[in-house]
Amino acid sequence: MALTILGLSGAVSHDPSAALYIDGKLVAAAEEERFIRDKHAKGRMPVEAAKFCLEFAGIEPSDVDAVAIPFAPISIFEKARWHYAKRYWYAPDRGIDAILNGNRRYRRYRARIEECLRGLGFDLDKTEIVPVEHHLTHASSAYHCSGFQEKTAILGIDGKGEYATTFFGYGENGRIHKIKEFYDPDSLGGLYGAITEYLGFEMLDGEYKVMGMAPYGDPTKYDFSRLARFENGELIVNTDYVNVIGLRRYKEKGKGYYFSPRLIEWLGPKREGDIADDPYIHYAASMQKLFEDLSLQMMDYYLGDILRETGKLVFAGGGALNVKLNQKIIARPELKELFVQPASGDAGTAIGAASYVSVQRGVPVEKMEHVYLGPRYTNEQVIAACEQHADKPRWEKIDNGDAEVPRRIAAILAAGNPVAWFQGRMEFGPRALGGRSILGCPSVAGVADRINAQIKFRERWRPFCPSMLDTVGPGMLQSDHPAPFMTFTFEVAEEWKTRVPEVVHEDGTSRAQVLKRDYNPRYYDLMVELEKLTGNGVVLNTSLNRRGEPMICSPTDALNMFFGSDLQYLIMEDVLVVKDRG
Repeated sequence: MALTILGLSGAVSHDPSAALYIDGKLVAAAEEERFIRDKHAKGRMPVEAAKFCLEFAGIEPSDVDAVAIPFAPISIFEKARWHYAKRYWYAPDRGIDAILNGNRRYRRYRARIEECLRGLGFDLDKTEIVPVEHHLTHASSAYHCSGFQEKTAILGIDGKGEYATTFFGYGENGRIHKIKEFYDPDSLGGLYGAITEYLGFEMLDGEYKVMGMAPYGDPTKYDFSRLARFENGELIVNTDYVNVIGLRRYKEKGKGYYFSPRLIEWLGPKREGDIADDPYIHYAASMQKLFEDLSLQMMDYYLGDILRETGKLVFAGGGALNVKLNQKIIARPELKELFVQPASGDAGTAIGAASYVSVQRGVPVEKMEHVYLGPRYTNEQVIAACEQHADKPRWEKIDNGDAEVPRRIAAILAAGNPVAWFQGRMEFGPRALGGRSILGCPSVAGVADRINAQIKFRERWRPFCPSMLDTVGPGMLQSDHPAPFMTFTFEVAEEWKTRVPEVVHEDGTSRAQVLKRDYNPRYYDLMVELEKLTGNGVVLNTSLNRRGEPMICSPTDALNMFFGSDLQYLIMEDVLVVKDRG
């Protein structure tokens, strides 16, 4: 009998997703936002995502051995709830609630999961629901998916799960061992999120914008060290300023923020609008530096011995999407290899919970080599979507698509045109990796600004990333460290900064995807064709969506986005849609 584990996330009211393991193989995984077209799908359950996973695998709810969820009850006899109550002394109602009713969020979440499962046709009398601690699911999604066999250091940094905010541990022989956890409000992820709000972005969404803004500023102009410190093995966040609740919150237009009025008194009014200017660029730089410094200190303190022993580290939680920190980690002499689970935010906890339960039940899970785990569509489905679309798209089907699509699209890119690229299965996680992408030729001056202004409608200072052939990566990035998922930045070699300037950030780095042909042959072949035309086996790659929208899932989504932007070319499987230049 096959062991079938369904993982469902959505425990912390955002980024619900579903993942399905059958006999240790990750068969399908998808985020709810993609199906319901609501970014982060806040407050929702992963109904459509779970439905997709089951249908894709061709199984019924009765075939599922267990449903794994990334949230668990926390005992009153553990430190977590007491720490929370003590640190939030100024909000005694919350503190008392944490002690007397500390698993209220778990009970509420479990009830919603049960309701979701009933709606999917599960018989709850015959369905085993297995809760896994939130940070253990992050740890599992990193360690069990890494393929590492040696003793492996495990780092987890995010906002918070049940109470924990930071996880240090190690994996050995398939088992995860916890060394230390920090608890709310002592959260680096929460601190970064609070400053994200202060800088005018949405928490749990805009952190990468702060990271993108940081290279424009000078981190020495403002000293942010008063916001948090790490001493004697403990992280202490200053709740006079950030990670605040209740009456201590700064409020504006009826909304409460995770920072206090004291932060405004110190730094001035919060940023408004799209302009990245003085002093806010320096604040972003100072926040990024503090995050890096404290993360590295904590890593050295709790994981240094393991790293010196084997050199292997895995990293998950929302903090693992901080590619600048990851670059600093890779640069450590004791580090041989870093694996960052590509959906390391809360969407990835569906994979983490399911992989943890699979391993617990004696079925190890396979290494995560790619993230093409979502829906795919046939040429017939693409053509049907075109025929039914209100904008009456002009389309043609390209014969011999495997050879001709890369050749035709490379020529369009080399001529300076951006192209919407919709191929194969949709990616899982926040990065477009050649399944649902907008592509440009990185040697064409101005193509990044054009995509920002006319297609993505997003802030002008946001960087673009390169995908590249595995034959190009080591030379351009001056590193042979694996980089399949755009989870690291690298210093770009001087020669390449002038060859592909549109994908090099302000600080001379690129957040790169180095692609092997095995996992996305058509995308790889496109870069081979582009290399023949331009000399560079590199393409500018950004997600196929507009600002504030989730990544595209279906052909109809792609057509809606296409006709709502200045894009001229859209390739879906073998079907090329061209817009008339009006």
